[in-house]
Amino acid sequence: MTAPNPMTGAVQVTVDGPIASVVLAHPGRFNAMTRSMWHALKEVFVRLHADASVRCVVLQGEGGHFCAGGDISEYPDFRFSEASLRAFHEDDVWGGLQAVLDCDIPVVAMIDGNCMGAGMEIASCCDIRLASEAARFGAPIARLGFPMAPREAQLVSQAAGMLTARQMLLEAAVLDAAEMKARGFLHRVLPAGELEAEGARTASRVASLAPQAARLNKQTLRQLSERNGPSALANTAQGAIDLIANAYRYADSQEHREGVTAFLGKRSPAF
Repeated sequence: MTAPNPMTGAVQVTVDGPIASVVLAHPGRFNAMTRSMWHALKEVFVRLHADASVRCVVLQGEGGHFCAGGDISEYPDFRFSEASLRAFHEDDVWGGLQAVLDCDIPVVAMIDGNCMGAGMEIASCCDIRLASEAARFGAPIARLGFPMAPREAQLVSQAAGMLTARQMLLEAAVLDAAEMKARGFLHRVLPAGELEAEGARTASRVASLAPQAARLNKQTLRQLSERNGPSALANTAQGAIDLIANAYRYADSQEHREGVTAFLGKRSPAF
């Protein structure tokens, strides 16, 4: 685990058996993301992706908040130059987000308190999103005089829906957890004191399942998402060929055999 620097924050990671815990930590800033934290997020998820022993990642913020956005105190250093602003969004921010998106391990987000801007973007990269009733969601950056970067806006609009993205960006709306669940962004909303336990149960369920199947499912879902859904894939001949060509290579794998054999034998599989 990395101790957070109060000036730059940190992305902490611990691995306990098949479950990794990743914590966004920036004391006093509601875990707002600094440039160094974006770099750390990329490094952490690249490393986890390559670790065959990890079957589930739980991503959360420290101290009752998920992530309040970007660390605005850093902004004057780079936001006012087109070149440095582009580098920030396309290299720093997107590098971190892409690493989460590219991770073949299922990622469970546990969201409490503020989930704003960068927090919405990071949560949008996760596979299963749990939240406490106290969680609040938004991207009120119009109040700061700038828009969301294109790839980040696409990410949020795909995960939260275009209606929600428009409301957050154009109205600076902040929505509660119940509303975000109703709109399909959240899988479950828990009373404040039950989020940690539900996160642990969810991670345990995911980790108990076939790890190879999980990784292959993530690869398939990623390709479908990148093509904006199965209908777009069906209309892209080469994309369909590429996906199908690789879709069944697991056929003779030990894990595949064990899962089917265990089911037929009415026993729990030993993955």
